[in-house]
Amino acid sequence: MDRTPMMIDSHCHLDLEQFDADRAAVLERATAAGVGLIVNPGIDLAHSRRAIDLAERYPQVYAAVGIHPNSSGGFNPAMLDEVRGLAAHPKVVAIGEIGLDYYWDDVAPDKQAVAFQAQLALAAELGLPVIIHNRDASEDLATMLRTWVHSGATRHSPLATRPFLGVLHAYSGDLALAQEAYDWNFVLSLGGPVTFKNARDLHGLAGKLRPDRLMLETDAPYLTPHPFRGKRNEPGHIPLICERLADLLHLSPQEMAAASTSLALTFFGLENFAGAESNS
Repeated sequence: MDRTPMMIDSHCHLDLEQFDADRAAVLERATAAGVGLIVNPGIDLAHSRRAIDLAERYPQVYAAVGIHPNSSGGFNPAMLDEVRGLAAHPKVVAIGEIGLDYYWDDVAPDKQAVAFQAQLALAAELGLPVIIHNRDASEDLATMLRTWVHSGATRHSPLATRPFLGVLHAYSGDLALAQEAYDWNFVLSLGGPVTFKNARDLHGLAGKLRPDRLMLETDAPYLTPHPFRGKRNEPGHIPLICERLADLLHLSPQEMAAASTSLALTFFGLENFAGAESNS
């Protein structure tokens, strides 16, 4: 039986307090499960700094920095300047997670939009891809992304030279939005919910997605896959997500792992990552 290639958790919040008691053990379990690289997005300035700290301590961890929509109530130019400064760190590979969230109603939509658009502009300025959060906001999010992707500022920015502009993380849109996202040069990522037995709509959607535009993620400590639903999620659960997606896409787990890892390395500009040779 062929050995499964190295897998990548493209979205995991290792910096959160849920991992404070056993973070090193969590990383050891991830390595044992074949997860060789983890990207930790920030949700605010403090957590973006913590993500960078973890990236400095662990060679397999990389960081993204940004202000999550539910943390954007006090967003101001000084905060954007701090994100810009954090993004200069050599282990920062994206701006995120940023976007819109109309589910929790923590921050007014107009304030979320200001923070989102400012950070999109920053990503174009810096030439870093974006990690997009979307919850119950697909219409407004698509409008803003469409405008950003096609703007002269983005088309003539350093970001335009990269293979991909962004990822719609924990994808929850429909097939039409996914297809438009492909046209924007975006990728999608899916996590634990695809393993839920009652997620029939998601199963139907996942089977129609492009494997070459699909990354794996846990969003740990959230969205724990079956059969561990109800417990804390962690990056070592990536194989469960890989296997379920492979089944839905009529691929072998090895093919799914190889495709998602190749895409993630390219997306984050980590083709020369030291562990990438295990993806052969």
